Amino acid sequence: MVEEKASPTTRGGSRGVHKREISSPASLSEVSIQEESRMLTHMEELDRVLGGGIVPGSLTLVGGDPGIGKSTLLLQVCRELAADGRKVLYISGEESLRQIKIRANRLGEFSDNLLLLCETGLATVEQTIRSVMPDVAIIDSIQTMYDEEISAAPGSVSQVRETTGVLLQLAKGLNVSVFIVGHVTKEGTVAGPRVLEHMVDTVLYFEGDRHASYRILRGVKNRFGSTNEIGVFEMKAEGLVEVKNPSEFMLSGKPEGASGSVVSCSMEGTRPILLEIQALVCHSNFGIPRRQAIGTDFNRVNLLMAVLEKRLNLQMSDCDAYVNLAGGIRIVEPAIDLGIAMAVVSSFKNRAIDDKTIVFGEIGLSGEVRGVSMVEQRVAEAAKLGFTTCVMPEVNKSQVHRIEGIRLIGVRTVRDAVDLI
Repeated sequence: MVEEKASPTTRGGSRGVHKREISSPASLSEVSIQEESRMLTHMEELDRVLGGGIVPGSLTLVGGDPGIGKSTLLLQVCRELAADGRKVLYISGEESLRQIKIRANRLGEFSDNLLLLCETGLATVEQTIRSVMPDVAIIDSIQTMYDEEISAAPGSVSQVRETTGVLLQLAKGLNVSVFIVGHVTKEGTVAGPRVLEHMVDTVLYFEGDRHASYRILRGVKNRFGSTNEIGVFEMKAEGLVEVKNPSEFMLSGKPEGASGSVVSCSMEGTRPILLEIQALVCHSNFGIPRRQAIGTDFNRVNLLMAVLEKRLNLQMSDCDAYVNLAGGIRIVEPAIDLGIAMAVVSSFKNRAIDDKTIVFGEIGLSGEVRGVSMVEQRVAEAAKLGFTTCVMPEVNKSQVHRIEGIRLIGVRTVRDAVDLI
């Protein structure tokens, strides 16, 4: 237990940037709606996740594992904004100016509109933002900032909460867009108090294996847009490069004529993503069979295998089963249920599924195949990548207008789908 003394001068937010006038209630009809002019980062994947660009006066939290590329992503954002004539202030509490310069040289040419500051004192940071008045300010990271009026150590609950509160008041009072980098715990959540995510306007998580080349930027909270969108990047020597067509790289290297491999489609926000589902089912040499799932929910895979055993009389209770979503992406949408089931049966019976066939649909406990949303976008994406057959729920078949080059097969139960193998 560590005693944390709160300074009476900072209690209650007396450090406010601007004094708020006494407001009176207004009826809903009197409120005028004015579209916010957003700042484009010219990185389409990031702009999509943010909901169309950076909103002036917003506070955005970016979290991710160490070495995943958070600082590289934000430095590339600074480069694009500075080249667009925006004044950008990059404040680092972890790196020296020389270290930032080395990374910047790898990314390319930078405009003089980008200003750098290495500082951890909150008072100096606040004074600098007030004097420079940038369009965008980057704080890397929030755990290194400290307020001298609070006796707790940097990164503690009280320090993080007070620092974020001051940055929030600066963003709203001066109409400065602020990005703050947050360290994550071993569970993958942002370190510090949970109230940190409630205070900010947008929470972005940078996901992926740092030993692999692909990264996924996912919006967890967004007051100005959808939280279902994702952005896909590839880490290269010159920095992060946008992946315009994620389905193409997800299917790269797919084996031909192999059993236990099937292509399914998942919706991430407004974007359909085709992915390869792989399954390996083999007899176990131990008393208790082993089950493992990578990229999807483990309990969901067990549930689907129980449905297959009950409804199709497949004896897999003495078999090891491994399910993998190729490409390093994690999908929990129920629409890939039918793909997982068909991949498991394909491996169990050692029968390959046609390489030009795509499968999607949700499976219920009775073995029925339920409908999914945004069917036409899924089928159109499959046709664009050269697929000729689409196995889908029967209830969704009538919702798809005729698309050239692809044959639609509607199934009512999982048995109907398995009979096609």
